[in-house]
Amino acid sequence: MQRNIKDLVVAAMLAALAFVSMLLIRFPMFAPFLSYDPKDVIIIIGGFLFGPIVALFVIVVVSFVEMITISDTALWGLVMNIISSTAFVLPAVLIYRWRRSLVGAIGGLIVGIIVVTGVMLLWNYLIVPLYMPFVTRAGVVPMLASVFLPFNLIKSGLNAAIVMLLYKPVSVALQQAGLYRTPATTTKSKINIWVLIVSAFVVLTLVLIILAERGIF
Repeated sequence: MQRNIKDLVVAAMLAALAFVSMLLIRFPMFAPFLSYDPKDVIIIIGGFLFGPIVALFVIVVVSFVEMITISDTALWGLVMNIISSTAFVLPAVLIYRWRRSLVGAIGGLIVGIIVVTGVMLLWNYLIVPLYMPFVTRAGVVPMLASVFLPFNLIKSGLNAAIVMLLYKPVSVALQQAGLYRTPATTTKSKINIWVLIVSAFVVLTLVLIILAERGIF
């Protein structure tokens, strides 16, 4: 019972952090109705640590709170946020939970990037005309390759790189705070400096691409 309460508290904390991160870091990319935010970073880290159920809980809670606070796309925005985050987060978390290693984490994130990019091409084609009546499905087609494809690749790629930068320090901090215990089947490992360097390079590269796309760099 005590463990369940602790997990619930952590899940609520992750949902709050994900929502706050979205409020603090949110800006349009490629189109006014497409915005980058880092909430999936926190959701994936939570999923890596506490499993897919916690990740799905955070996705639904954050998407609902976003809908009733800052979203201007109402129910369609809720649906798209849940689909997008689930398509990215769930494959990454399930693969990592299956293979708790650096290879599992990187492989899971890569699969997540591929899945969310493909899934959102389909769902943007289906849903965008429903909440933007002035855009027909025929009008969405040319946007698939020029807008939605690069947006989802860059957004998910940046979030994946940030996860690789933050996951180990966050897990260590939560262990020290008594909020997380490493599973017995997991081998404790030190922070891999090369992973941090490569992840930081990827983050810097994608940030520069975003700045260039917005005409800032």
